[in-house]
Amino acid sequence: MGHFAIQNRVVYRGGGNVTDHELAEIYERNVNIVYKICYIYLKNKADTEDAVQSVFLKMAQSPVNFNSYEHEKAWLITTARNHCKDQLKSWWKRKRVDFENLPEIAAWDEKNETKEMIGKLFTLSEKYRVVLYLYYFEDYSTKEIAELLGRNESTIRTQLVRGRERLKHDLGGTRFGQRDCQQNI
Repeated sequence: MGHFAIQNRVVYRGGGNVTDHELAEIYERNVNIVYKICYIYLKNKADTEDAVQSVFLKMAQSPVNFNSYEHEKAWLITTARNHCKDQLKSWWKRKRVDFENLPEIAAWDEKNETKEMIGKLFTLSEKYRVVLYLYYFEDYSTKEIAELLGRNESTIRTQLVRGRERLKHDLGGTRFGQRDCQQNI
């Protein structure tokens, strides 16, 4: 599969025939975000690593053509989300007892405040957890999050407000994040 640059954009041709070098480049560009999205859903390292591997395998085997790096990233985030949701619905996941009580977040950031915030973020329900993560940690707008998750933009803004309120309560009244949901309305 060949690619060529157009004004800082990469256009892939003949999806599914990715060379090892191209696959390595795509992996390096996106592995952190895919890992974090999977971890938000699956909440443990082993399942997350399996999911990341599956997502990149799907990408390598699918006949998808990316128009840009943003398209590539959006496709991987959506695929990761769908894969994780499927895993959570599976018989094995529902019947399995998970012995991990605390999320493994130490590698994400060394600041204690951030660790505490991410730990509290993992206690929120999925609909708030994913939206808050994408908004604050990946800097997606409410419109972009709505497109990625297949929800209305107003629903995303409501989930941001409610998620922030819950997180603020859980953190003992401290304010969550510097960005304000109103800037994207």
